[in-house]
Amino acid sequence: MSDHSPHIDRTITFGLILTVLVQTAGALLWAGAAEARLASLEIVAAHDLPITERLVRLEEQMIGAQQSLNRIERRFNTQDKGQP
Repeated sequence: MSDHSPHIDRTITFGLILTVLVQTAGALLWAGAAEARLASLEIVAAHDLPITERLVRLEEQMIGAQQSLNRIERRFNTQDKGQP
């Protein structure tokens, strides 16, 4: 058996350089597209925030109105049962 130590080829080929450049370009394009989507979503969220807040207030008012209506109905029902 020959006594050869492992040898690592330290040459950089054109294919390796091209592969790294293509991967880097792809990563940059992906990051740019992700940033554009986030910016678009931020604009939509900022536009919809007042509408969302108003909807929450309206829901709370409807809950309060429903509770008041339930109390009124209970009073009418108890008054109707108490009268002959």
